[in-house]
Amino acid sequence: MKRILDCTASDFRAMNGQDLKQAIRAGEGRTMLSENMATVPPLYPNVTNSELAASFGADLLLLNIFDVFDPGISGLEAGEKAVEKVKHLTGRPVGVNLEPVDLDAEKLEDLDMLETGRQATEASLKEARKLGFDFICLTGNPKTGVTNTEILGAIKKAREIFGEAGMIIAGKMHGAGVAGETGGGIIIEEDISKFIEAGADVILMPAPGTVPGITLEKTGEYVRHAHSKGALVMLTIGTSQEGSDEQTIREIALGAKMAGADIHHIGDAGFYGIAVLENIFTYSIAIRGRRHTYGRMAISINR
Repeated sequence: MKRILDCTASDFRAMNGQDLKQAIRAGEGRTMLSENMATVPPLYPNVTNSELAASFGADLLLLNIFDVFDPGISGLEAGEKAVEKVKHLTGRPVGVNLEPVDLDAEKLEDLDMLETGRQATEASLKEARKLGFDFICLTGNPKTGVTNTEILGAIKKAREIFGEAGMIIAGKMHGAGVAGETGGGIIIEEDISKFIEAGADVILMPAPGTVPGITLEKTGEYVRHAHSKGALVMLTIGTSQEGSDEQTIREIALGAKMAGADIHHIGDAGFYGIAVLENIFTYSIAIRGRRHTYGRMAISINR
């Protein structure tokens, strides 16, 4: 299996989720994922935010605020074929956020009402598979009422629907408006074990320095625990720090690498809908240098 760094668009098209997982593992902590809001007008009108993120070095693309029953991507006139089209244009694996809402959770604040096509229900997971996503991310945006209990149930549903070949990412990158799962308590070791036993391939956690109480020491312990059980880990910037200065980005990037991240995530709120493009580039340079960053930026989708 090739490393993620060496994969071409042709390689990605031939991969199932477990092949992708192995390519990420072989990349030794040099995989870059950019999250984009699907419904937000693109930063520039003649190109989608996903294309921009790919051009600045992202290996993987994750669509946020995407309704699987109304599957449009701003900047494309592809309708139901939007996912297929963005995969064709970027030559990258594309995933989607689906949110396991807990209607019984104790609220810390007023919560948003999500469209059914954004929630992690059996119907939406089946639709996501039909649309051709390469991976699923079970997580929670702010004020959505997502809990780790509901994430656990959604992992089991997703594994049944996507089968052993699907790649499932699960966890939260910040609070989702519920009590007991914020700051340093956003995830505990027991949650990690349960998620992996239920079928999660990748555990999602905040990167050190992005959420209060998520330290380098604690994150390193959790990453080692996940690795010992065969899972990968994605460490995230989901706290709008994707719009901070380049020095901050470098510090977070190196902290995440020291903690053992397999996938480095950068969020969608630097500009509204996508990270500051220079910060995608800066993060990539920090974790893998110019050689692999420039190679990923330059490689043709026709390879």
